[in-house]
Amino acid sequence: MRTTWRVLAAHRDLRLALSAGLISMSGDWILLIGLLYQVYAMTGSTVASGFTMLSAGVPQVLLGPVAGTLADRWDRKKTMVYADLLLAAGLLPLLAVHGRGDVWIVYLVLVWEGAVQQFFSPAQRAMIPRLVPDDRLPTANAISGQVGDVARLAGSALGGVLAALGGLAAVTIADAASFLVSAALLAGLRTSGRVAREAASRTRLATVATDLRAGLALVGKSRTLRALMLFGLVTSMGEGVFATLVTPFVEHTLHGTSRQFGLFAAAQAVGGITGGIFAASISHRISASRLLGYGAVAFGAVDLAIFLYPVVYVALWPAVVGMIVVGLPSALAAAGMMTLLQRGVQDAFRGRVFGALGAVQGLAVLIGTVAAGYLSSRLGTIPVLAAQGAVWLLAGLAVVVRVRRADRRRFPCPTLVASEGS
Repeated sequence: MRTTWRVLAAHRDLRLALSAGLISMSGDWILLIGLLYQVYAMTGSTVASGFTMLSAGVPQVLLGPVAGTLADRWDRKKTMVYADLLLAAGLLPLLAVHGRGDVWIVYLVLVWEGAVQQFFSPAQRAMIPRLVPDDRLPTANAISGQVGDVARLAGSALGGVLAALGGLAAVTIADAASFLVSAALLAGLRTSGRVAREAASRTRLATVATDLRAGLALVGKSRTLRALMLFGLVTSMGEGVFATLVTPFVEHTLHGTSRQFGLFAAAQAVGGITGGIFAASISHRISASRLLGYGAVAFGAVDLAIFLYPVVYVALWPAVVGMIVVGLPSALAAAGMMTLLQRGVQDAFRGRVFGALGAVQGLAVLIGTVAAGYLSSRLGTIPVLAAQGAVWLLAGLAVVVRVRRADRRRFPCPTLVASEGS
C-alpha cells in the first residue's frame, strides 16, 4: 500500500490520468448496467440485451488497429480530451429513448461510443510510460488495473440504482458528466502528448495505411510481440467463455439465487481491488515477464479449482473465496502484460500495437462467447469453464518459456522514415 501511495504522491500527472480513468470508467459501467436493465425492461427480450452487448463490442474489432495507428499520429493528450467530449455528446440521443420502438437508438449510440473509445484507449495506454520513471511503470500499470476494478464495482452498483430510480435519463446524464470531468482532468496534464512525427505525414490518408502496415510488420517480426498477441487472443477467448457461462454456473451448478450471484460478482471485483493493491506493492521487484507468466499460471490453477470443486462438493462459498483469491494473479498478469508492451515498443509505435491488441482481444471475446454457447450445450458447463482455466495455465507456461528475456529489450521496429511513406 505504501508503494502505491508513494508513486501517486510523487507523480501529479499519473494521479490526474488515473482519476480521470476512474471517473469515466465508473460512468461506463453505470451506463452499461443501466442500459441492460432498461432495454430488458422495455423489450422483455434477451435477444435485445444481447444486441446491446454486441453493439458495444463490434467497433473494437473493426476499428482497433486503425484507431491505434491514428493515436500514433495525433497528440495523445488532446486525443483523450477530444474523445471524452465526443463520448459525452454522443450519449445525448439516449434522452429520446422512451419505449420499445426506440431501442434502435441505443444500438446506434453504443456503436458510436465503442468507436470513439477505440481512439481513447490506445492513446491512454501509450501515454502512461511518459508519466512515471521506467522502474515505476509496473506499479503504475498495477494501480491502473486496480482503478478499473474499483470503477466496475462502484459503477455497476450505481448503474442498477440509477436505472431503477431515474430511468435511462439518469444513467445517461451520469455517464456524460463523468466524461466531462475526465476531459477536464486530462486537460490539466503537464506532460506532453505529442508524438515525434514529420508534419507532412499527419494529413495524408495514404500514410495512415503505410503506418498501419508498419505496425503489423512490427508484430510479425517480433517473437515476443507475437507471443503476447497470442496470449491476448487465447485468454480473451476464455473471458468470453467465462462471461457467457458464469450465470448458469452459479444458478444451475451451484444452485445459487440471484442475490448470491450478486455476491459472486462482487467477490470478483473485490478480488481485483485487493489483488491490485498487492500487485502494486511488489510489481517493481519482479520482472514483467515473470509477473505475466507466473500470474497467468496461478490464475489458471485457481480458475480450475473454482470450476472443478463442484464435481465433489456443491456450495457457493468456495467459489466466492476463489474469486477473491484469483484477483491477485489476475492483477499481476495484467501489470506484466502492459509493462512488457509499453517498454518493448518505441513510443511512436505504441498506439497501433495497443490498437491491434484491442482488436484481437475483442474478436477473441466474441469467438469465446459463441463457442461457449455451442460447446456447453454438448459438453456441459463445467468442462467448458475448466477448459478456459486450463488455457490460462498453459498460456502462462508458454509466456514463462518464450518471453522471459524480454523485459528490458527493445523489440525490432521498422524505421520511422519507412513508415511515414514520404
